[in-house]
Amino acid sequence: MTKLIDLSQEIYQGMPVLPVQQQTVIFPNISHEDTKQKLGFEFATNSIIINEHVPTHSDAIYEYDPDGPTIDEMDLASFYGPAICLDVSHISPEKFIMKRDIKDALKRSNESVNEGDIVLLYTGHYERAYGKEDWFTRHTGLHYQAAKWLAELGVKNIGVDAPSIDQSNDKKYSGHLACREYQITNTENLCNLGKIVNKRFLYIGLPLKIRHGTGSPIRAIALLTEE
Repeated sequence: MTKLIDLSQEIYQGMPVLPVQQQTVIFPNISHEDTKQKLGFEFATNSIIINEHVPTHSDAIYEYDPDGPTIDEMDLASFYGPAICLDVSHISPEKFIMKRDIKDALKRSNESVNEGDIVLLYTGHYERAYGKEDWFTRHTGLHYQAAKWLAELGVKNIGVDAPSIDQSNDKKYSGHLACREYQITNTENLCNLGKIVNKRFLYIGLPLKIRHGTGSPIRAIALLTEE
């Protein structure tokens, strides 16, 4: 038996977007009526303008390393594989997720992190703040040593249910700094992580093949095996 959990935010016009990013715009391209008249059959299509990093997305290493690969150059293995979700939802938005916090979360999960794993961190921020004023301005994030420790364990992708893997006031961008140093990706703006806490599963979050892309929206899912 398998169960599929959708970990992706909805994409819509008016969705939360950082001030420095392109607002999401969705508009009709052609209607059923027009195509029936022009083609003899009813088709309808929309057009979309969207920033690569606005919805649930993964970063190309190029985003934070000018010498790193763009999203179309990255190995697809970075975006799917065995995964675990750890509960760090008790950590205050004003604080960092420390190395000891991840170790404690691992102990509570009765799981371990293996080389090649994807690690998702359930902070609870999506449930608390999505669509509110503090969505972008008040969330926890990885301390450098915590991100470094995960990378040194062989983790290939770190995901979080917040706009960034960095703490909202961290001007060092510690999580991204570790990702740059260890040449790994990260995934942001996930949701529904509370449904997979302390579980192992197959994670799939493939990016679009955007030429020279700095990142890409993804449809992230967790595939759980149930007895």
